[in-house]
Amino acid sequence: MSVTSLRKLPAILVVDDEVRSQEALRRTLEEDFDVLCASDADEGMEILEREQSVTGIRIVLCDQRMPGTTGVQFLREVRNRWPDIVRIILSGYTDAEDIITGVNEAGIWQYLLKPWQPEQLLLTLQRAAEVWRLQQENQRLSLDLRTAEPVLKRHVDTKQEKVKSSFGLGSFIRAAGSPINAVCDLVHRVAPFDLSVMVTGESGSGKEMIAKAIHYESRRASKAFITENCGALPDTLLESELFGYKRGAFTGAVEDRVGLFQQADGGTLFLDEIGETSPAFQVKLLRVLQEGEFRPLGSNRAVHVDVRVIAATNRDLEEDVRTGRFREDLYYRLATISLHVPPLRERTMDLPLLANRLLESSCQALGKPVEGFTKEAMACIAAYRWPGNVRELQNEILRMVALSTTPLLGADLLSPRVLRTPVGDFDDNRPADELAWASGLNGGLKERMDQLEMHVLKEAMIRLRWNKSRAARELGLSRVGLRAKLVRYGLEQAE
Repeated sequence: MSVTSLRKLPAILVVDDEVRSQEALRRTLEEDFDVLCASDADEGMEILEREQSVTGIRIVLCDQRMPGTTGVQFLREVRNRWPDIVRIILSGYTDAEDIITGVNEAGIWQYLLKPWQPEQLLLTLQRAAEVWRLQQENQRLSLDLRTAEPVLKRHVDTKQEKVKSSFGLGSFIRAAGSPINAVCDLVHRVAPFDLSVMVTGESGSGKEMIAKAIHYESRRASKAFITENCGALPDTLLESELFGYKRGAFTGAVEDRVGLFQQADGGTLFLDEIGETSPAFQVKLLRVLQEGEFRPLGSNRAVHVDVRVIAATNRDLEEDVRTGRFREDLYYRLATISLHVPPLRERTMDLPLLANRLLESSCQALGKPVEGFTKEAMACIAAYRWPGNVRELQNEILRMVALSTTPLLGADLLSPRVLRTPVGDFDDNRPADELAWASGLNGGLKERMDQLEMHVLKEAMIRLRWNKSRAARELGLSRVGLRAKLVRYGLEQAE
């Protein structure tokens, strides 16, 4: 083995019947290549058969005119047996027919003319070595991809299943008999079909979760789910966000912007608070829904998209249609299917399950482990009407976890508005506010005042963690007087 081969230089086979030409090529190339030489095609073939598995010859540089055979004929055989080798012809003639034959039949990578220049020859062969390296890398990558394809497919399928479980119907926490069950059943039935859906419900009730469930239960699940709050932007900004614009369309448009409709192509676009849009914008939105195309601001060309639109609102759009505030044709275009999400106060049976699930996510978000709720805290949570729905419940539990100093979250950590709610059983359907509750008390004035006093006492004791001294000071009572009232109302044992 030559000294150069110990340096692991790329190997090149030079086939030339002229000895002086061989030596000149060797001297030029030996600093950058492990050079092997052959005087004719037969010797070149013997070297290839002997050395290819050991040395790994990357390039064959062959003279075109040799006794017995031509360079193209020899390199055609090389191509058939070792297709990865980069093949180069060295010729003193510029015969067009030879060049065409060499490219088509022997896969010649390059033709070099005699007399050759050392710098040009060396640069060409260095590029040839890089071509060989890139070919090998491409083959390895192709093999890796073929090998990994089943694994990647399983990984993608698994990821899609995880996404579906996180955002699909499996993400809904609900008890048996919950009103949300009927909504989930309807989602399951309509999700596979490309129909526009209108989701109605109070703020924070989970309208976006319903929209995500529809998307991830549909055939569009692998595509984008894009959200836009229509009530947060004026018409001009909303139009540029949804439809995009071209550079120079208006002052400040320094580059093209792809709109959300185009970003959601093949997927789903969720338009929240659709009832807050103006009639002028509703006309533009209606055209997109009818024609499936739009023009970015400043463009003369229409863009075609395939987007499923899901809209949501907390308004009574049917009333808005009657008063002319919302276009009737747009309403019926959006509300092919209508879904109403019940408020949390109508899902009291879901509250314990939902509260515990939100507690888990809150502990993860804050990095603070908590074991659960006290019975008293859960009773207060179940009694409150949650006008802000799930969003309010989530914020309340986050607050409790942040303030907690014990493994269990006590009722004293609740916000005053939650704590002051009259506490009953989990299935107790309380009126909408405390004044209505007070007006619904039974008995004469004294009995009603006693019930109200008991409620005030219990709220204060829970909030102050049953500290009688602090409660007595706050309520303007002596400690003895407070204790007497607690005994009278049967609250002393609650401590």
